[in-house]
Amino acid sequence: MLTRISMLTRKIVRDLARKLLSRLPAKHQSKPLRTLAEVDSKPSRKDRLEGLRSFADCDPAPSDRLVLKIAETQEELEACYSVLHDAYVDNGFMKPDPSGMRVTIYHALPTTTTLCAKYDGEVVGTVSLIRESALGFPMQRIFDLTGVREQEGQIAEASALAIRRDFQKIGGILFPLMKFLYAYCTTFFDTRHIVIAVNPSHIKMYESLLLFRRLTATTVEHYDFVNGAPAIGATLDLKALPELYLKHYGTKPPRRNLHAYFVQLELPNIQFPSRRFFTTNDPVLTPELLDHFFNVRTRTFEKLSERKKALLYTIYDLPAYRAVLPVPFAKSNSDALASEGSLRHHLRFSVKCPGQITYKTAEGESEKIAIRVVEVSAAGFLAVAHTLLPINTSCEATIKLGQSEVSHVSALIVWEKRSGAKGHYGFKLGQPDLAWRKFVSALCSGTIYSDLDNATRFLESR
Repeated sequence: MLTRISMLTRKIVRDLARKLLSRLPAKHQSKPLRTLAEVDSKPSRKDRLEGLRSFADCDPAPSDRLVLKIAETQEELEACYSVLHDAYVDNGFMKPDPSGMRVTIYHALPTTTTLCAKYDGEVVGTVSLIRESALGFPMQRIFDLTGVREQEGQIAEASALAIRRDFQKIGGILFPLMKFLYAYCTTFFDTRHIVIAVNPSHIKMYESLLLFRRLTATTVEHYDFVNGAPAIGATLDLKALPELYLKHYGTKPPRRNLHAYFVQLELPNIQFPSRRFFTTNDPVLTPELLDHFFNVRTRTFEKLSERKKALLYTIYDLPAYRAVLPVPFAKSNSDALASEGSLRHHLRFSVKCPGQITYKTAEGESEKIAIRVVEVSAAGFLAVAHTLLPINTSCEATIKLGQSEVSHVSALIVWEKRSGAKGHYGFKLGQPDLAWRKFVSALCSGTIYSDLDNATRFLESR
């Protein structure tokens, strides 16, 4: 999240510092306050952070001229990348690019979603959510994410946060964009942990206002993802956020109550993507858009290492995509590497389908267990269960594919991999029903999230 809101962040910090100074005892006001660092040496860290939180200001009813949505058209994506480019150039995080855009390989992934804030139809703010894929996260190259990975739940890196220059003085963009990020992650993106890499001058805002926790106590002096600028890693557990925000903000006035703002308030400005089925990501890049942004407008694909080219080749396995991808030097070995496990094949659509299995115990009794299906194929599925399941046991599975689509299939529990209190189980299908076959067929042939909806509308008539 090393971004163009650098100037906005510095302004917020300066304003908070001045306001905080006015509340300090007289002995702390013996000389003019120039930086927030000078405040750090006076009150305790706890008092300082609490003081900063008292200045949170969020409008529960922003103008209806503001719209928050995922960026999905060429025009929206180009505007997001342009706002980001200007932000990074202004802050020295990159040199100007001839395209006028900042585009990275992570923007090319089907597991990345770019959110945007539009005011009167124009993009004025953006942030990208990068979920883990074969390419990992940008910040994992320099920050240790082991502690976050050991906890339950999916991780996403929030990156490329920027607000257009002429809207940085308008306070109604940053908080709505952050609320959209929280709502999208918890209801659509199947994400529990957000990780960020921020400039050291910004970390206090994330720690004090949004309650992020640092990954390490040290600063990375040269983060090559942003032209060698220093960075600090931090994380926020979204599952713990409601209780955490209630503790720190629950008694504050409405405009300063971030618990009410993030957890309870519904912003009509937010336009969530239309999803008929329980998928967990919203890919928007068609082969044409991929070619436009990463081959024609920029040279992003051309500059990739051979390994990244090979990884991209396995992620996008449809012929239409491979026609615009950079061909790895070891093209003939790419699929072989993927099948051997050296490269991970990534599904374009991951799922989060609630379900239930029923099987007979050794005593002949019928046992019903709740499961959550996270991957599907024509021959089987992968599911999570919080109850120990018997391997090599036949069962009947009822799986909810969407709001009104349900599949009933026979399956065999074939393998198990446990992690703490939950287990991942592999199921081999017997004879899939029509709903399952059509759903999987649409998943395999779809390229963007709207394809899945269009390809499976006929399921209503089954």
